[in-house]
Amino acid sequence: MPTPKPIPIQITPEKPQPLQRHHTARYYAHRVRESLATRVSKTICIVFLSILLVLGIVAFILWLSLRPHRPRFYVLEFSVSGLDQATGFENAQIAFNVTARNSNQHIGINYYSMEGMVYYRDQQVGSIHLKDPFYQEPKTTTVLDATLSGATLTVSSRRWEEFMNDRGKGKVGFRLDIKSVVRFKVSTWDFHRHTMHATCDVEVGPNGSILPTSKDKRCPVYFT
Repeated sequence: MPTPKPIPIQITPEKPQPLQRHHTARYYAHRVRESLATRVSKTICIVFLSILLVLGIVAFILWLSLRPHRPRFYVLEFSVSGLDQATGFENAQIAFNVTARNSNQHIGINYYSMEGMVYYRDQQVGSIHLKDPFYQEPKTTTVLDATLSGATLTVSSRRWEEFMNDRGKGKVGFRLDIKSVVRFKVSTWDFHRHTMHATCDVEVGPNGSILPTSKDKRCPVYFT
């Protein structure tokens, strides 16, 4: 009879037990201090960033509310009397009516006098003093009107002929420039002075009156 084979027995080796470390009270105290320091640092950073954010928003709102807007100028009337007469230059007059609007909510405008000049083909044909220094309240409109004649209007017979030639084509173009030194004001706080220029291009018809395309037209404003 054959000899029976022994049954193999598989022995699983025991896993080594991890060594248990016993920390001292000083170690745990150190870890607690580190955790507290980290939390405090994070809290300080969050508070600091929140303050910066709030200050930034407040500064932006103040900038929007205190940022001055340019005054708005509109041409209401502009006329050249005698344009329908060949010798009209002898008694010629140029009259205009312009409004200046301060559209700011809380900002006033100080105007240090104001001058008006009329140009034809980039050549000055008249100038006049419009206003003495004045203060314009927020959200108000000031009317500026003047008539140029005599010494304030320098139109020669040759220049008048040019007017008449353009009149024969249906219209005569002019440019009205309004110049003033201005300073924006918020309560008792004044901004720097700026030289303001309002440039109004206008056209009159054969009868010397302003054309509808130029009436109530907004004038570009720039500072130098």
